[in-house]
Amino acid sequence: MLRRAQLETVLRREAGEKRIALYVLVGSGQDPAPRLAAAQALATRRGWTVADRTFDVTGPTAPATRPQLARLLAAARRREIHGILAASRLDISDDDKEYEAMLDHIRALGVGLALAREENVL
Repeated sequence: MLRRAQLETVLRREAGEKRIALYVLVGSGQDPAPRLAAAQALATRRGWTVADRTFDVTGPTAPATRPQLARLLAAARRREIHGILAASRLDISDDDKEYEAMLDHIRALGVGLALAREENVL
């Protein structure tokens, strides 16, 4: 899978610590803690350093409209993080075109995307 291969390539080229940002998307009034915990569990298993933990409360809006995701993408552009770790694909988008566009954008920044749950598990 291209998403996983991209992340592995990014992390292999980094000699030091692998800095990852945890990101989840929730609706208004939802607690992000369980979804962040799922992402944290994968980071811990892989030995990745969690450099940031954040969430947006916009619900399923276009990824380009989410302020915390935009902040993480800016951190990736500055090479402060090597990847974004989300609980599932739904944290990025359930729309195939939006999801692919975000994957392309993440790849263009030279970072990767990890998911605590596989893409086919929504």
